[in-house]
Amino acid sequence: MDMKTIGNILWFCLAGLWLALGYAFAAVIMTLLIVTAPFGIASWRMATYVIWPFGRSVVNRPGAGAPSTIGNILWFLLAGLWIAIEHVITGVLLCLTIIGIPFGIVSFRLAGLALAPLGKEIVRSGQEPPGTTVVARA
Repeated sequence: MDMKTIGNILWFCLAGLWLALGYAFAAVIMTLLIVTAPFGIASWRMATYVIWPFGRSVVNRPGAGAPSTIGNILWFLLAGLWIAIEHVITGVLLCLTIIGIPFGIVSFRLAGLALAPLGKEIVRSGQEPPGTTVVARA
């Protein structure tokens, strides 16, 4: 078993399931409101990332411009702030133990991503398109 699999299993048990449920809850609410369905899709995508993040990276999507920025502002107001707070609380709790400190740091990194997930793409680590900026890596 390689290290990223072990990391993902530990992450899932310590924080991944809890965080993914927060994104899934936001996705259901956003999808039910129909107008915010694109936010629901982004939230589902983030739920699949936070439940098993090791071995994947988040990069800026080429061509994502003003619509993504406007969407991120709306996302921040509707759900992003609350999910980021969830990440910070989880990170603090994880940092209370020696084993949890690396996972707490990952949770803090993901808090920043939770604030503005639109215009981002999840790819396998090492397969980032040339010229893109890596936004998050577990």
